[in-house]
Amino acid sequence: MDNWRKSSYSGEGDGNECVEIANTPTHTAVRDSKAPARATLTFPTTAFTSFIGALKEEEAQHL
Repeated sequence: MDNWRKSSYSGEGDGNECVEIANTPTHTAVRDSKAPARATLTFPTTAFTSFIGALKEEEAQHL
């Protein structure tokens, strides 16, 4: 995957304290921005979308 992008929440400076994601039509891959050559985690896009939705709901409950 060549279309890696960092989160808008990646922090100040060079933004190396976050994860990067890359999408294909069927999968989403996640890697550590500090060690991009290391292993990635790959999820079916539907599962990753559900995971992010659950995180957003949890965050909203704590605001």
